[in-house]
Amino acid sequence: MTSDDHVSRVLGDWRRERPDLDASPIGIIARIHRIAARLTPELVSVYAEHGLLEGEFDVLATLRRQGEPFETSAGQLANRTMVTTGAMTKRIDRLEKAGLVSRRVSATDARTRVIALTERGRAVIDAAFTDHVANEHRLVDAMSPADRDALQGILARWSIRLETPPAQPAE
Repeated sequence: MTSDDHVSRVLGDWRRERPDLDASPIGIIARIHRIAARLTPELVSVYAEHGLLEGEFDVLATLRRQGEPFETSAGQLANRTMVTTGAMTKRIDRLEKAGLVSRRVSATDARTRVIALTERGRAVIDAAFTDHVANEHRLVDAMSPADRDALQGILARWSIRLETPPAQPAE
C-alpha cells in the first residue's frame, strides 16, 4: 500500500537514515496518534455543547449504560473509565455540583459510595450521547462500510492482545 502522508515521509526518512532498523511499526503507531489528535477536538466540541468536559461525559455515559437504576460505586466508575480514584472523585464532585449525579453511602458497605445519575443527568447524557454518535458517524463516514468493519476488527483484536496480560510460565 502506498500513500504520501506525513508518516510515509517520516518512514522514508528513517529508511534513508537507519536502513538497519525496521521502523515499519511507526506506520501504525504514529498514524493512530495523529488520528487521535485530530479526533479529540472533534469529540470534545460535542461534549462542550452539552456543558461537559471529556471526563464528565465518560462518567455520565458509563453510568447511563449500566441500565436502571443508572448507578455504580465510585471505585467501579474509576475502573471502567480507566482513571485514578482521585481523578474520579474530582469528576464526581463537579458532576454532583452541577446536579447531574448524586452520591450516597452504600446500603451494604459504609465505606463505599454509590454514584447515580439524576434525572437531569440522564437527560443531559441522553442528548449528549445522541449528538456524540451522530458526530462519530460523520467522522467515520469517509471510510467505506467494508473498511470500517475491517478496521474495527483489526483494532479489536489488537486491543485484546495488548490488554491481555502475557501468560506466566509454569513453575
